[in-house]
Amino acid sequence: MRSAPLVPPAANLSLLTERSREIFRQLVDSYLATGEPVGSRQLSRLLPMTLSPASVRNVMQDLEELGLVYSPHTSAGRLPTELGLRFFVDSMLQIGDLEDAERVRIAAGVEAASHAHDFEGVLAEATSLLSGLTRVAGVVAATKENVRLKQVDFVRLEPERALAILVADDGTVENRVIPVSRDLPPSALIEAANYLNARITGRTLAEARETIETSRQAAQVELDQLTARLVETGFASWAGAPSDRQLIVRGQAHLLEDLTAAADLERVRLLFADLETKTGVIDLLERAEQGDGVRIFIGSENKLFSLSGSSLIAAPLRDSERRIIGALGVIGPTRLNYARIVPMVDYTAKVVARVLGGA
Repeated sequence: MRSAPLVPPAANLSLLTERSREIFRQLVDSYLATGEPVGSRQLSRLLPMTLSPASVRNVMQDLEELGLVYSPHTSAGRLPTELGLRFFVDSMLQIGDLEDAERVRIAAGVEAASHAHDFEGVLAEATSLLSGLTRVAGVVAATKENVRLKQVDFVRLEPERALAILVADDGTVENRVIPVSRDLPPSALIEAANYLNARITGRTLAEARETIETSRQAAQVELDQLTARLVETGFASWAGAPSDRQLIVRGQAHLLEDLTAAADLERVRLLFADLETKTGVIDLLERAEQGDGVRIFIGSENKLFSLSGSSLIAAPLRDSERRIIGALGVIGPTRLNYARIVPMVDYTAKVVARVLGGA
C-alpha cells in the first residue's frame, strides 16, 4: 500500500459530504474484508442509497484527489491509502464488542497461565491467545521489573573487571561485566553480594532499586569505599540496562495464511524482517505505552513499517498500582479487522494487568 503524496488539510476532510463518507466507508469495509480493489459498479450495489456507477466513479475521483484512495492499476478499482485508513480509524471506525466466548477464552487462558507460569509465561500465553484469536502475530514488550529477585553474585574476571550475576525467582539469569578497582580485595566481592542479597531477595527490581537508593548512606558507613562502590556499580548495571525490556512474539505463521499475490508474500517477508529487529518493535510498543487506551500505528506512519506496510494495534500494560510495565498487541497487514481487534487487545491487556496485580 502506498501513502498519499500530499496530506490534505483536515478542513478538506471535514467538508466531505455524507454521500462521499458512505462511499468511502463501504470501500474501506470491502478492502478490510477482501484486500481487493473496489470498483464503482461493485460499490453502487453496496450503498444504501441509489447511485449509478458513474456517480460513484466521480466521488471516488474526488476521494483520490484528497489522498484517501488510489488505483493500484489502470482501470482497476480503488484501495484506501494509509492516510485514508488513518482517517477511517480516527473518524469513522465503529468499535465492536467482544463475544462472551472470546472474553471467557482470554480470561481463562491468562488466569490458568498465572497458576502454571511465571511473569514471562503469563505474557507469552496472553500473546499466543491474541494471535490465535486475531490470526496475526501477537507481540508484547514489558519490563523485567516485576520478576522477583533471588540472588546476587560477583565473580572476578580480570584485575579490573568482574561479572555481576543476578538470579531471579523464575530461574532467569542476567550477567553484566562491570569495572572494578585493581585494589579491590576478593573478600569485597563476597561482602558486596551479601549486602545486596540481604536487601533485594524477594523484591522486584523496582522495589530493590528503591531499597538500595534509601540505604546508600548506610552502605557508605557499613562498607569500605571500594565495596560500597562495587554495590552501587553492580546494581546499577541491572537497573538501567536496555535488556530490562523483553519482547515476546507469537503466531508469525498466521501472517502466511491469507496471501493472495506475490506482493503479499514480499510484504510478509519484510514484516518478518521487522519483527527480527527487536529494538524497533520495542520502541514502537513503548510509544503505545504513552496513553490510557489502545493505539493504532498504520504503515509508514512509523519507520519500522515503512517497507512492509503493516499495522500495530497495542494497549499499555499496568500493574496493580497503575504503573506502566509494558504494552501488548498485534502486528499484521494494514487490512486488519480494526473494529474487532481493538476491543480484544484492550480487554486482554486489562485481564493481564488484573492477574499480575492479584486483583
